[in-house]
Amino acid sequence: LSHAMLLRRLRSERSEYALGLYLMPINMRSGPQHLHTLQERVTFNSERDYRDWLQRLQQLPQLLAEYRALLQEGIRQERTQARVVMERVPAQIDRLLAGEAEDSPFYKPFNSATAGLDEARMAELRREASVVIARGLNPALAEFREFLLTTYLPACREQPGIGSLPEGKALYRFLAGYFTTTDMTPEAIHEVGKAEVARLLEEMEDVKRSVGFAGDLQAFNTFLRSDPQFYYNSPEALFEGYLAIAKRLDPQLVQLFGKLPRMPYGVRPIPDTIAPDTTTAYYSRPAANGTQPGYYYVNLYRPEVRPKYEMEVLSVHEAVPGHHLQIALAQELEGLPLFRTTGGETAFIEGWGLYAERLGYQMGLYTDPYSRYGQLTYDMWRALRLVVDTGIHYFGWSRQEAIDYFTAHAGKSEADIVNEIDRYIGWPGQALAYKIGQLKILALRERAEDALGDAFDIRAFHDHLLGAGAIPLDALERRMDAWIANQRS
Repeated sequence: LSHAMLLRRLRSERSEYALGLYLMPINMRSGPQHLHTLQERVTFNSERDYRDWLQRLQQLPQLLAEYRALLQEGIRQERTQARVVMERVPAQIDRLLAGEAEDSPFYKPFNSATAGLDEARMAELRREASVVIARGLNPALAEFREFLLTTYLPACREQPGIGSLPEGKALYRFLAGYFTTTDMTPEAIHEVGKAEVARLLEEMEDVKRSVGFAGDLQAFNTFLRSDPQFYYNSPEALFEGYLAIAKRLDPQLVQLFGKLPRMPYGVRPIPDTIAPDTTTAYYSRPAANGTQPGYYYVNLYRPEVRPKYEMEVLSVHEAVPGHHLQIALAQELEGLPLFRTTGGETAFIEGWGLYAERLGYQMGLYTDPYSRYGQLTYDMWRALRLVVDTGIHYFGWSRQEAIDYFTAHAGKSEADIVNEIDRYIGWPGQALAYKIGQLKILALRERAEDALGDAFDIRAFHDHLLGAGAIPLDALERRMDAWIANQRS
């Protein structure tokens, strides 16, 4: 399996290079403008750690020059990012340049001294950091920003979909296969998405009727987006709400899993510098050497658009039993190469996260009808991705068409919807992995339950499903079919 996965990865990388996808290395959520967030995942316990960070800062101007060269070649080969996505990037760089060198997010590690580090030595490190940022990094960032504004943005594609580029549909067919680890066509994926949307609409209608709401589903979604009862009035209160939910999740895991990860996780706010342009939450894996736990990052920007009824399902997906449980367990697997324990297939990783959302019912969550609606909203969100991602990149939808379709079918806030659509525009195909992976895991569970009847053990099923790390969906199916056959013998 390791050989097959490595061979697949190498072939994919060759195809990606041949198709010119490497010439679009930046979007609003990825690129050198976000490199300061690396400090969230490294330790500052010694002078060596600070020196390492200084060396990173010293190398960033060269890295920016390399990004610029890639983007210029992308212009030449007609491999450019969508303008609507790239228009956000100069403002992100502006936030890095605001104030003095000491105000830079890259300087932040030097604001607090490590215990035991001599104050005179710390003062020297701070002076060096100020000089590196003021004389090297900030001018390079300003020059890169100017290049984006004057050269790259005018050359960016006006259409949101990658299909508008030369050979663009071939690009997207490759990405669809890469992210789903299947041979499904964009047309087939689009139809699966529409079928899932129709199924979920019926369940959402049931919840709406159960709370006695008289209007149609769009009116109900508008009510949920606008009624203050569903929102916290401060970032601090929102963060406390997330912490309280996280504390409720861990004790329920033993009902569903025989093996739990040794590595813990924590909850952190998304850094202010990137919060306006990113999603509601994300997960950062533990350090491979065990020096850092995993972290569940939550977006506290504009709490008035972060619904309470989505917080349970979001936490289940990003923390446990979703990403943290699966990824931490994979990192603790023995006898596998590093690329198996610290990486893996998106369709498995995100499919598991979405499947884990359904496990919330077995964990005693979603008892409030609005929280149940939140779970359905998140499932709908991933079904809609199949429709709008293929719509944008393969069928030529406009950005507004995608926003309108999403808004008509989901109870998410307008801010979330716009950020999500722009994410799909900037990262073609990745959004397909969630629902395709979830449907495969659900089908395998149903197959096991039907085959084993009363002998079906949910803990054993989950332990085996997670026991090889994040693998392609076809390999997962073979693995679980063999497990079912063994259980029956």
